[in-house]
Amino acid sequence: MKLLRRLTFALLLLLAVAYAGAVGYMYVNQRALQYFPQGEVTALAAAGLAGAEEVAIPVEDGSIHGWYQAPRPGMPVIVYYKGNSGSFGDEHERYAQFAADGYGFLAFDYRGFPASPGRISEAGILADALAAYDWAAEKGAPLLIWGRSLGTGPATYVASRREARALLLETPFLSAVNVAAERYPILPVHWVMQDQFRSDLWIEGVEEPVLVAHGTGDTVIEVSNGERLHALAPHPDELWIVPDAGHSDLWDAGIWSHARPFFEKALAN
Repeated sequence: MKLLRRLTFALLLLLAVAYAGAVGYMYVNQRALQYFPQGEVTALAAAGLAGAEEVAIPVEDGSIHGWYQAPRPGMPVIVYYKGNSGSFGDEHERYAQFAADGYGFLAFDYRGFPASPGRISEAGILADALAAYDWAAEKGAPLLIWGRSLGTGPATYVASRREARALLLETPFLSAVNVAAERYPILPVHWVMQDQFRSDLWIEGVEEPVLVAHGTGDTVIEVSNGERLHALAPHPDELWIVPDAGHSDLWDAGIWSHARPFFEKALAN
């Protein structure tokens, strides 16, 4: 019996040490595990956006870099908050469609992503998001907010603190810490995660109409995140759920055909 107790104690001690090691590793390396900023910077000349210009927007310790295109007279500007991988220029097909339909746009990299130097953190991303919005607001056109994946966090944050005409959230998380808890259910992520992006709290302060788009085949952010966030919005509009669509499939699935009428209705109101 003593031998059995000693073996049991040794096993429990080994498991405790392994668990503590896993938690420690996750804590120390969490931002490297959370963000995927690697990628090439697309040259504006290669994107086929003849009316766009490169911009540098001042932030606290430097500047963030992106592209801006003014809208046709009387049309709004889409402030676009990118996702978690690569650089904003990777999605130039979207910006071309915005421009073709008369919309202006502002798209950029957060600090620490390829086009904007600096270190990545939630505080930096949120500060960059506000700076970009305020820069666009100075142009005078009505503003629409579009956030995709990681960008739904800063998009929701900005919408809760500024007065845009509409908020579109594409493949959003309820919160980043919720996604982490779903992936690592045995780890105390709510206690140790630094960049939690609490969209579930920020959405309560959003006065704009909200469209949420998600796919049931999304293995990066499970579709119930979008459904629950939509349910929390004070002024929910469409909840567009695409059967079998993955995390990066919604543009090809036709999200623009939902975004345009949503934006038009919001502007008319």
